[in-house]
Amino acid sequence: MEERFSKQQRRMYDESYIRAKEDMISQLPDSLLCQILSYLPTNAIVRTSVLSHRWKSVWLLVPNLDLSSSEFRHYDTFVSFIDKLLAFSREENSLLYKVKLSLQKEDGNDQSCVTRWIDSVANPKLDHLDVECTLANRKFLEVIPQSLYVCDTLVYLRLHRVSLGELESVSLPCLKTMRLEHNVYASDASLELLISSPPALEDLSVVRMVPDNVKVLRVRSQSLTSFHVDYLLGEGDDYVDALERGKDSGVLIDAPRLKYLKFDDDLSDFKIITTNTVSLEKVNVAFVFGEHDFIDVVDLTKRNMVSGFFKSISGVKEMKISSYTMEFLDFNRQDELYDPLPQFCNVSTLKVAFYVSNLDMMLPTLLESFPNLKSLVLKLDYYDPSREEEAADVRLSSVVVPQCLLSSLESVKIKRFNRGPVYMEVARYFLENSQVLKKLVLEFRCLVVEDGFNMLRELIALPRRSSSCQVLLC
Repeated sequence: MEERFSKQQRRMYDESYIRAKEDMISQLPDSLLCQILSYLPTNAIVRTSVLSHRWKSVWLLVPNLDLSSSEFRHYDTFVSFIDKLLAFSREENSLLYKVKLSLQKEDGNDQSCVTRWIDSVANPKLDHLDVECTLANRKFLEVIPQSLYVCDTLVYLRLHRVSLGELESVSLPCLKTMRLEHNVYASDASLELLISSPPALEDLSVVRMVPDNVKVLRVRSQSLTSFHVDYLLGEGDDYVDALERGKDSGVLIDAPRLKYLKFDDDLSDFKIITTNTVSLEKVNVAFVFGEHDFIDVVDLTKRNMVSGFFKSISGVKEMKISSYTMEFLDFNRQDELYDPLPQFCNVSTLKVAFYVSNLDMMLPTLLESFPNLKSLVLKLDYYDPSREEEAADVRLSSVVVPQCLLSSLESVKIKRFNRGPVYMEVARYFLENSQVLKKLVLEFRCLVVEDGFNMLRELIALPRRSSSCQVLLC
């Protein structure tokens, strides 16, 4: 009897201990619970409301909101849910710090709601705002209210596929990161005001979509250190033919502290960097010049613009050039009025892609503009080694060896390397002409192991100008 009582006591003690332990979190104050829950996505936070009476309304006090309309069966249900949540926040004087909303609007019948939601959350504590609208017909874009542009605490802002009206004033003193994607703007001046007003803006990305009511994108900022620009043709209801995109479109950059630049805009007619950006550290020249630039390359104004663009970034330290840009440079080189690239004397690292059709002429020509290059990463785009006729005439000349091969180039990496004749010719060129090369790294691709050994034997047999050079496969 005593033994049975003792077991019962132990069991009761264990159960009460477990209950007490399980309820320790519930005993925490609301502020601490909200801080813990803020690390979870909103749909997970909402589920905590069924745990107990104590948890029923705690989730409503969490200062983060991250929801997508795709998580709801009906769009109207999503809208109603957000409306009720924001109404509760107002009643409880609960301020949201981080808001991320993704809306998938099917047609004009889906009610507009972003304007009133932003008016509700644009409070003195809002730190992070991300609004994304997808599948929205341009006729029914959500409108961003004026209240957003005077949010003194906002640090991060992303707006995707919305309408930004004429701005009355902009006061965003803490804003550091801004992402503007596929939006429609009131005018050139309105977008310029939004970009130039934040005194602490460091990171800016503008992805334009034809049409967006902007002719010239002007980026003027004394604080900006990173800028990415892209320009896309529309699709669906947005589609506009490339030749109808409008004349006199352009990009003008005046940012003396700029360090990182990625250029993906080949639709604008002109691209001008007005500041001598000696601060530039990395530039990615992906898509800068398009078909209209090919056609007009003999035009003096166009040639001066092309030449001026490259001169304005010539102080950069690291550079990436796409095969598309190399094709343009090759086309430009064939003209009798060809303006050669400036000297990029500060560049130590270069990443470049070529088409096979311009490799033999453009690789040596390009390297002549990088006299102090130390590291090169090279890739061939759309090269099929099975098409022997494509590579039959590829021969890299060693008559005039670029200065960097003789004095500074220490590392070369060839991506997607295989036993194709063009890849072997590129490897031969660097091994035979690079005087201080320390390593040739080949990103190896071979389906048959025996082919790999045969390729390695051929590479080892090639003469090397640098006695300390190693051939490495990875």
